[in-house]
Amino acid sequence: MGQVADRQLAPPRRIPPPRRPLPPRARRRLRRIRALARALLRRPYWDPPDPSFVVRRWPGLPAICWATLFFWLSLTPSLVPRPWLLQGVIGGITAAIGYGIGALAEWLVRLTVRPLWRRLRSRGRGNRRPRPRLRARAWLTYYALSTVATIAALSWSADAQRELRRLQEMPETLTWHSLMIAAVALAICGALVALGRTVRLGTRVLIRLLGRFVPRPVAIGVSLLVSAMVVVFGTRDVVFDRGVIDVAAYLAQNTDKSTKDGITRPRTPLVSGSAASLVDWDELGYEGRNFTGSSLTSRQITSVTGRWAIQPIRVYVGQESASTFTARARLAVRELERTGAFDRSVLAIAGTTGRGWVNSTDAEPLEYIHGGDTAIVAVQYSYLPSWASFLVDKEEAGRATRALVDAVRARLRQQPADRRPELVVFGESLGAYGIEAAFDGPDDMLSKVDGAVLAGSPNFSPLRRELTAHRDPGSPIWRPEYEDGRHFRFAQWPEEDLARPGPASSWEQPRVVYLQNASDAIVWWSPGLALNPPRWLREPLGPDITDEVNWFPLVTFWQTTVDMAVSYGVGAPHGHRYGNGSVEAWAAVAPSEGWTDTDTERLRRFMDGREAPY
Repeated sequence: MGQVADRQLAPPRRIPPPRRPLPPRARRRLRRIRALARALLRRPYWDPPDPSFVVRRWPGLPAICWATLFFWLSLTPSLVPRPWLLQGVIGGITAAIGYGIGALAEWLVRLTVRPLWRRLRSRGRGNRRPRPRLRARAWLTYYALSTVATIAALSWSADAQRELRRLQEMPETLTWHSLMIAAVALAICGALVALGRTVRLGTRVLIRLLGRFVPRPVAIGVSLLVSAMVVVFGTRDVVFDRGVIDVAAYLAQNTDKSTKDGITRPRTPLVSGSAASLVDWDELGYEGRNFTGSSLTSRQITSVTGRWAIQPIRVYVGQESASTFTARARLAVRELERTGAFDRSVLAIAGTTGRGWVNSTDAEPLEYIHGGDTAIVAVQYSYLPSWASFLVDKEEAGRATRALVDAVRARLRQQPADRRPELVVFGESLGAYGIEAAFDGPDDMLSKVDGAVLAGSPNFSPLRRELTAHRDPGSPIWRPEYEDGRHFRFAQWPEEDLARPGPASSWEQPRVVYLQNASDAIVWWSPGLALNPPRWLREPLGPDITDEVNWFPLVTFWQTTVDMAVSYGVGAPHGHRYGNGSVEAWAAVAPSEGWTDTDTERLRRFMDGREAPY
């Protein structure tokens, strides 16, 4: 009875309403979608309908795997943090390089396997071709695994970039648009692959045309040679020399004729470009006018140091003032004589970069330390920006600076030894290279100058390479010690690093300071990175380099090349930013009488707070 009652009290079972049939149009769409999905699962690739097709619309799986692998490698951190857009560009170009390597390897395998395959077929074996199902599964497996691995790689890369930003004292916030990185990389890689296939198509067509008149081996050889010449010389001469460089030169020439806002012609006769100068204001160039037009006054120096000061001398000779390096050097010496520079306590030769830039951060501390009793001289050797000079005429920096050093030293020898000013040299980046190229080695520099401050010397700088190659055992390449620091010392944080390897009493005159950041790509870049692991990636790593950085053939070379372009986007002392490290450097290399550590600290605080004039 209880069971009957329970059944009577149970709610009636709900019967679902009958499904409404889909409209005919919706059913047709659903059938098409299902058919398309089955077709994609059966054949997730495309085959040309005719074997004679030259350009395949669907890439080979080995080449795609190599491209994907290289894209993953491009996500590894390098020397400085990268924004997402630049990461996408790097990823696309690196993936295209990997695609080319994979396509070449696939072609070589086919070239060697195809004769064997034909031999097996002639013997009744090997008639079966790879099953479409197996090929489809290979592609589907690639799609699944590459998607998951790419998401993981992008996530890991974002974490590595945050760690690198922390090491280089940058804000921790990092917008890492993973989807946009992948999209940009895919677009760039696709464009480069399409361009490469266009070249291959042209080569095939040329082979076919020449094959009508000459034997096929000759047609192939001639066509490959013509294509190689068109690609190499066309890229270098047309795109680079007559394209990028010509545009850069045109823009630089126009810039060289201008002057930064706020810079006016100096009134003091102690500066080049004034009414009393042998060098006309219009001939100084953009950087020359900035350098001389922002010269410190005695009042400015006194307000910072609290000591009596005089007007410092600044001499600059532009490229338009004389046609040769020797003529510019002679004109610079005459200008030094006119201003009375050889009667000052310190005479400094500045190496310039690109279109003639002299970093005010390197020049002003010397003038402050010596109360303006200084003279600084520089010459312009090019009107190209630094990156263009780095590529096409970096040797000009060495020739121009050597001519200036020789001319100044020849004039100094005419004075009695007890009346000669202290001769020092300084420069940054290409300017540092120009200074180094003016001497035949470390001993030659020590015998000719009384001190030097060089910041961010490029990897090809001769003196720095020699000092690094012969560094004391146990010292890392990013902070080398040479002969126990007796004359040469390297620093990223000068206040701490210049105290090593020994006390100041063991640091003999003349002194040379290299400001060198472990994360400066310009310091470490070299063509050898493409095939050989660099020493700066060996343990122990630099203090601002993440442990996640590794070397990969070709990839690290390309990453470091890009790092050179973005090495200015970080704060000092990281990347190619050296800030006001020259304050401590000049205080150690060429201190004035009575100058103390307290004075150095006060000057550093002022330099950190002041706005650079140019």
